[in-house]
Amino acid sequence: MNATRLKHVFSTAATLVLLSLATSALAQFVWLDEKGVKQYSDMPPPASVPTKRILKTPGQSLPRGVAEASDSATDGAQDAKAAPAQAAPPTIAEQDAAYQKRKAEQAEKNKKAAQEAKLASDKAENCARARANQRTLDSGTRIAQTDANGQRSYMNDDQRAKQNADNRQVLNDCQ
Repeated sequence: MNATRLKHVFSTAATLVLLSLATSALAQFVWLDEKGVKQYSDMPPPASVPTKRILKTPGQSLPRGVAEASDSATDGAQDAKAAPAQAAPPTIAEQDAAYQKRKAEQAEKNKKAAQEAKLASDKAENCARARANQRTLDSGTRIAQTDANGQRSYMNDDQRAKQNADNRQVLNDCQ
C-alpha cells in the first residue's frame, strides 16, 4: 500500500509543478492600441505604447491607474478615447443614485403624460358640448333660460346671435 500512496503523492506533486509552469505561460500583457482597442499578448507591448495605456502586465493584479507616469503630450486625443475604458466601475451607491434619478424622471414623465391626457379628454368633452349647443342654436327653436330669481325667460334674437358667435369661437378652437 505504501507504493500506491507514494505514486499518488508523486503524481500530485508533478501535477502541481506542471500547473505552476502553465500559469507562467498564461502571463499576458493588456494594452490599448492607438484606436482604443484592447490588445492581449504574452509579449510586452511595443515601445511606442505609453505606459498610461498599458492596462495589465504579468504579476500585476489590478489595472494601472491613470495617475501613473505617462507621455501625456504625445497621447492627446488618443487618451480621451481610452479614458472611459480605464474608468472605475460605479459603486453601488452611485448605481442606486442613478436608478433613483431615472425612476424620478420616469414618474415625472408619467405624471405629465397623465395631465396631458386629462386635458385632451376635457377638451374633447367641451367640444362635444359646444357642437350640441350649436345644433340647438342652429335649429331655430326657442331656448328658455332661468335667471337668478328662478324666473324663466326666453332668449331673444340678439342674445341668440351673441351666443352663436361665442359658441362658434369655441368650436374654432376644437378643430
